Amino acid sequence: MERPSGLEEALGALAANPEATLLAGGTDLMVEVNYHSRRPEHVIALRRVEELRQWEGTRLGAGVTFRRIEQGPVRALAQLARTVGSPQIRAAGTIGGNLGTASPAGDSHPFLAACDAHIELQSKRGTRTVLWNEFLVGVKRTSCADDELITAVILPDQLPPRQEFAKIGVRSAMVIATVSACVMVDDDGRARVALGAVGPTVLRARRAEEMINAESVKSEAALAEFGRLVSEEVKPITDHRSTEEYRRHAAGVLSRRLLERCLAA
Repeated sequence: MERPSGLEEALGALAANPEATLLAGGTDLMVEVNYHSRRPEHVIALRRVEELRQWEGTRLGAGVTFRRIEQGPVRALAQLARTVGSPQIRAAGTIGGNLGTASPAGDSHPFLAACDAHIELQSKRGTRTVLWNEFLVGVKRTSCADDELITAVILPDQLPPRQEFAKIGVRSAMVIATVSACVMVDDDGRARVALGAVGPTVLRARRAEEMINAESVKSEAALAEFGRLVSEEVKPITDHRSTEEYRRHAAGVLSRRLLERCLAA
């Protein structure tokens, strides 16, 4: 195991061994190790890389933990952080690890999609940033090259002032989402909605957004149509946590409720 103490050292170690397994908080990786589904031969531990733990304005280092995020100033980001596992998991788990795992149910993904966040990637070859939907490309798949490290999440300079996040699961705490959603409303009243656990990756319900944004008055009929369109746009599956039918229904109901909260704020 390598334990780099700085970003350049970490990038050098990854360039020398692109097949290495990256270890941040370990909240996903160690589950796989304990259940014998992974046996990494070479590990690069990132906990000592101070640059990854920095949070300056709209730039969140990939090593920022969910414990810090839940205490932070961004409403929906703090809301989602509070739903991540137990206090012990939040103290270890990082936003970069959540992105790198690329689970369809990743708790940070709906927020990042709703606000059109960019992901910063670095390697010895240089730095690039990609939009969230260019980074998350499939079930547990990203566009990150083997020699690249997720170094930060870049948020827009101005976030929508009204924002809400919630998720549904089989328990009220420490649960993987059956459906998750983040709704934001801009200063001009335009709404955005992003959903997780209802497709191969997080998705924006664009038709629902266009419909509700065309309504000058958000009537009961308009809100009901918004929820219906969200239910149509999601792409859920049936698995051990839920059925496709339930996920469709829950996605519409949850999105409508979050929009109502935003409008009432």
